[in-house]
Amino acid sequence: MIDEVDQRLKSWVGRIAGNAPVYLGVPDRETVEHGVCLYLLELGPAPLSRGGRRTPLQISVCYLVTAGADSPERAHRLLGELVFAALEEAEFEVDLTPVPSAIWAGLRVPPRPGFRLRLAVRRDRPQSVVHHVRFPSVAPLAVAEALLGCVVGPGGKPIAGALVELPALSLATRTDDQGCFRFPRVPPVASVGRLEVRARGELLALGPEVLAAGPQPLLIRLPLKED
Repeated sequence: MIDEVDQRLKSWVGRIAGNAPVYLGVPDRETVEHGVCLYLLELGPAPLSRGGRRTPLQISVCYLVTAGADSPERAHRLLGELVFAALEEAEFEVDLTPVPSAIWAGLRVPPRPGFRLRLAVRRDRPQSVVHHVRFPSVAPLAVAEALLGCVVGPGGKPIAGALVELPALSLATRTDDQGCFRFPRVPPVASVGRLEVRARGELLALGPEVLAAGPQPLLIRLPLKED
């Protein structure tokens, strides 16, 4: 990211200085005398936003800018053009306070005119990818309940041992001595499918609509031939 700022500044200087060489790195006697030197002097915190908060993932970089040419007059003119051009850039912060002599001493370069240029370096946070999972609509679970009834023959006589089945649920039971049967836990009657009753070679099938219409316990009359 900072290297991108390097290239932006080099391109910007090129528009101002024309064919003057542009150097990046530590200034020495040759570079400060024969072109524009952009020396990355320091990194700093990001500038405060208007709301008083710092933008996430942002820092500031500070460059020391010097200019040289084949004559002092041309060097001064180039430096002035760079300063005023930088003041026109909204993203640049121009610092015209004197460069401390300790910096020049550390660079082993005689003090010379220059200015410091600060600008922000931002790094975008990766966007979290939100996967929208579409769940199939699920009907509320029905409360299981008992299904019970009695199987009788002609004259209301209870039929013992009759086979009572719910094929859709793979459930089966037989009637007791009183002709009664019971399925302890089944869905509501409307969703159990048909109920089949077998006894003495006879079969009676009742649909869910018939089961739902009758009272509980069910009274099922199986048509049998009288003995």
